[in-house]
Amino acid sequence: MNVKRFNLNLTIGLLFFFGATAQEATQEIKTFLALGDSYTIGESVEVEMRWPMQLAQVLKAQESTLRPTLIAKTGWTTDELLEGINQAELDDSYDYVSLLIGVNNQYRGRSVASFEPEFTTLLNRAIALSKNKTDGVFVLSIPDWGVMPFAEGRNRKQIAHEIDAYNASIEGICKVYGVRYFNITEVSRQASENADLIAFDGLHPSGDMYAAWVQAILPFFNATL
Repeated sequence: MNVKRFNLNLTIGLLFFFGATAQEATQEIKTFLALGDSYTIGESVEVEMRWPMQLAQVLKAQESTLRPTLIAKTGWTTDELLEGINQAELDDSYDYVSLLIGVNNQYRGRSVASFEPEFTTLLNRAIALSKNKTDGVFVLSIPDWGVMPFAEGRNRKQIAHEIDAYNASIEGICKVYGVRYFNITEVSRQASENADLIAFDGLHPSGDMYAAWVQAILPFFNATL
């Protein structure tokens, strides 16, 4: 799902370092691999406003050091993310791994039935890359882009229905594998009444929305760090 005016191709495997301090030098650094698409790479927001970076900043304020690595690109579907993982130079394992994928499958009109085996493959890869296996993996639901200005003139109810169907599948698979699932879709739908949650491209979340996602995810880290 690309906005033609903002065709930003970002590199695979962006590694973001936060400035080390003397205090951080004594802290154990936790590694975090974030897998996804434009929502993970933070299309149309500054680097520091991407949700994995905001998460690291919040944890840093709590005296925990998290080092994110992003494997994500605007427009990626499940099969394209898998190829991106295969091509990336990754560590053998990470303390935490997240997965947020599927919106472009829905946008391109692909069925949930075709999505499920590819998502399951990705989830298994995430678990394999996690030092703590399922305990170190979490999944975010697909946001509802139908509430965004970009969707003007489209069937917003149909988009919501399809997003909900994808998310029901994702949540079900996560339950089977015992992986934590975070529903951030309802947060994304608040953009219909709050323009501050929308990035300048009229399609993607703003830094404010990503901050809300971080607050939803934070208990997972507070319980494990």
